[in-house]
Amino acid sequence: EDSLAHLMAHDSDAFNRWEAGQRIATLLILRNAEALRNGARPEALALPEAFIAAFGRVLAEAYRDPAFTAEALALPSETFLAEQMDTVDPEALHAARLALRRGIAARLRPALHVAHDNNRTPGAYSPDAASAGRRALKNLALGYLVELGDADVRRMALRQFEGADNMTDAMAALAALANCADATGAPCAEGRSALAAFYERWKNEALVVDKWLAVQSTSRLPGTLAEVRRLTTHPAFDIRNPNKVYALIRGFCANHVHFHALNGSGYAFAADRIIELDALNPQVASRIARAFDRWRRFDAGRQAHARAALERIRDAPGLSRDVAEIVTRGLA
Repeated sequence: EDSLAHLMAHDSDAFNRWEAGQRIATLLILRNAEALRNGARPEALALPEAFIAAFGRVLAEAYRDPAFTAEALALPSETFLAEQMDTVDPEALHAARLALRRGIAARLRPALHVAHDNNRTPGAYSPDAASAGRRALKNLALGYLVELGDADVRRMALRQFEGADNMTDAMAALAALANCADATGAPCAEGRSALAAFYERWKNEALVVDKWLAVQSTSRLPGTLAEVRRLTTHPAFDIRNPNKVYALIRGFCANHVHFHALNGSGYAFAADRIIELDALNPQVASRIARAFDRWRRFDAGRQAHARAALERIRDAPGLSRDVAEIVTRGLA
């Protein structure tokens, strides 16, 4: 890992630096996920000095190429990481990745603040590549800083949301706040305020409302499934509209930690929606059903819940050929 950290910090080739960073982050997260499965506490997980130094070196050189820096310092997704595990443990994987994000934020807080502040784009919005790169880095830094659970950072994110003159900055702040909890574990006040304001401003713009739904369906907060259930009855949602279904239902199915909940609640919810959708739009229902494609990669308990959900879909009266094909293949 030290050699990967050296490459990340010093290699002359940008792709090599990016690849080294992704590899070392992947190794760290997978190793820490295994440690969590064996009883380790999140605060005791490994955070090698060489990795932090390499991360900090890339961040310090951000002025050279903000767009590259934003790409290089983004951690691998949970979906990618799950593909590297023989038996996927979504909770341990999520916790290990989150612990690394929080560790990075704590160790490099001043540098992340500098990256955020130095990459603001004053003046009229411009879609040029240089400005887009600066926005990407600014928003990456904001995402890390919000992990600190600091009220000042939440207020900073809310100010960015309220003052944004472009959807990129508004959505980055909204997504960060939608994943923030208060001291009780409930959604933070800033997040609730931003979500309400976003909907009020954009409720007549269907495609923008899709983004609002997706931000909530992919939240990591504990009450996400209950919130998604509530949103299925919200005026913004229409189960006959494929874009709404993809934003809310497929978005939830891509939410690694909640769709794969240990008690099977995520699978049961998805099965209910697939059966409901099948009577309205079998093609859309079959796409949602693909969320179960890799159910055998998980532990025995989750496999049992997933199998039960698939069998319930299979046995639904009048099931379409589109969905039946997906489900039958999944159970074979």
